[in-house]
Amino acid sequence: MLIEMRGRSQITIPSEIVKSLGVKEGDKFDVVEKDGGIFLCPVVVYPKKEMVRIAKLIKETDTEYKSGELKAYDDIDKMFEDMGINLNEV
Repeated sequence: MLIEMRGRSQITIPSEIVKSLGVKEGDKFDVVEKDGGIFLCPVVVYPKKEMVRIAKLIKETDTEYKSGELKAYDDIDKMFEDMGINLNEV
């Protein structure tokens, strides 16, 4: 499959690839140059605030594990609720 470099160094990704990967306008890509090739890898960028929230959850879980106070759940929804994750919002 051949594509052409356009003005301002722009290229168009063929629609078959876009559909196959499920990418859409606004998605982010990591661009890597290696051995004379250009590689585009789709990435997800999380806001710093969300990463801090996840890091705190991990640290709390580690502390609970080390102290022997780690909770066990019979209900996965309750576990996510305790983590502050609402799966209905996803």
